[in-house]
Formats: sequence, structure tokens, C-alpha cells
Amino acid sequence: MKTKSSASAVVLQPGEGARRWFFGGGVQTWKATEEDTAGAFLLFEDEMALNKVTPLHTHPDSDETLYILAGEILMNMDGTEHRVAAGGVVIAPRGVPHAFKVLQEGTRMLCLHTPGGAQAFYFGASEPLSLGENSGAVDFDRIRASGQLNGGIEILGAPPFPEP
Repeated sequence: MKTKSSASAVVLQPGEGARRWFFGGGVQTWKATEEDTAGAFLLFEDEMALNKVTPLHTHPDSDETLYILAGEILMNMDGTEHRVAAGGVVIAPRGVPHAFKVLQEGTRMLCLHTPGGAQAFYFGASEPLSLGENSGAVDFDRIRASGQLNGGIEILGAPPFPEP
């Protein structure tokens, strides 16, 4: 996506922001887009279902910071597992393999990509939600296809967690 030459002022109230169903499972509420920040970063809130997992992956061109707002995740960071609860933070520098699994119902986190550059991936791996909608179909093939088409992510393999 094309970015503007200067950042825009953004003020959003709780619950505001474009809502999208991410095909990996979860509702993203976009708080600051790459266009808003002139490419400096991308910020969205992610509400995820219990037992959601991500494949093992890297972000080759951005650092990913996850701030857990509610609930708990199990983070696999470069082969080491860490339980991270509400108030915890995870920073996955670009190129570091990582994946996570949601351990509690109602888990929410803020996801920050710096610099921006991953938005096209997330946009291609999600679809808009109408007001009142909260789910869609999980489709890892569409996630992989968006990564191949748009960059922003490199899928390395299956989730590194045992089946529930």
C-alpha cells in the first residue's frame, strides 16, 4: 500500500477503528494504519478465540511487538516457550522465528509493527466485518497466499504446539 509523505493525527475512542476478520482466527480493530503514520508503524487490536494458534513465522521487514491486554498466550520465540499474561509484552525482532497459542478465552492484545510494511499482508489475509459480526472461517491457505503475494511475513512451518 502507498503511504503518505506525512503522518496524520489520529484520535479513536474505545471500540473505534476498522474491524476485520483475520483468516487465522480473530477480529482485528485497526487503530493506526501505515497511511496514518507515513509508514512508521501499523497498530491493531486483536481479539482471539481460545486455542487459536499461528504457524511458525517471521516478519522479515518489521519488528513485531505484542502487548497482552487480557488473557494469556503461550509464545514460542526462537524455540523457547514463554507464558505471557495480561500486562506482559513480547518483542519479536525482524527475522526471529515465533508463533503463539491463545490459552484463555477473551484474550486480546495490541500488535505493533515497526516500521510499517506488513499492512498489505494483514489486509490480504483478512476481510471487513460488518457491525455486529465477530467471526469468519479460518483459512491458513489464504494467509500463506497473502504472505507470498504481499510480503510482510514468511511462514516457516506448522504451529510448534501440541494439538489440544
